[in-house]
Amino acid sequence: MAASILRLHVHDCFVQGCDASILLDDSPSIISEKNVLPNKGSVRGYEVIEAAKYEVEKLCPGVVSYSTSASLLLAKTGALQSFKASLDSLISTFGDNGLSARDMVALSGAHTIGQAQCFLFCDRIYNNGSDIEDIDAGFASTRRRGCPINDGNENLAPLDLVTPNSFDYNYFKNLIQKKGLLESDQVLFSGGSTDSIVREYSNNPSKFKSDFAAAMVKMSEIRPLTGQEGVIRRICGALP
Repeated sequence: MAASILRLHVHDCFVQGCDASILLDDSPSIISEKNVLPNKGSVRGYEVIEAAKYEVEKLCPGVVSYSTSASLLLAKTGALQSFKASLDSLISTFGDNGLSARDMVALSGAHTIGQAQCFLFCDRIYNNGSDIEDIDAGFASTRRRGCPINDGNENLAPLDLVTPNSFDYNYFKNLIQKKGLLESDQVLFSGGSTDSIVREYSNNPSKFKSDFAAAMVKMSEIRPLTGQEGVIRRICGALP
């Protein structure tokens, strides 16, 4: 679930700050961000957040604040990165949110766990408009077995084929072997400015984990709600 929690965090903070707007469900006054293309079927783990909120409320009720609105428009118009994003685009988006290229690579390492739907990488494994030199042939063949070209768009595949349920540094080893599942993964190691960071993390798991933790803290501080800007919600998905 850690990858789901990270996606929740990124897909929330990059829209209108870390205000939990992504957690809001549709209502007469809210158009949820959950169903915009970068989020639908990709961001999961909402129930984990609700369970955590329940426990927080038992220990310190009425403290954790949230946004009073969602922004479907911002979520649709470039605040969230595409799974086909280029390296320059990724660096720019993270930079706009106060995060460095190193932060971006470290946070991407959360893809060492979690899964992605076939439609997000189908073009890549079938080389439809993708660079055939940018993916390991055996890896692509393995992924095609679970993602038939004319079916199975919603089938899931692990982002890390080697240790899909362990938070480790295999994600970076995979990139070096051209086994990044998404285009936006593999661009981190494609002859560009972040290759050296990927190599560093592939050889030094302690450095990856410390940088990841620091980047998570930085991301949590993106335009947080202060004072009376938010509202206390007992249930994350609904306004009180």
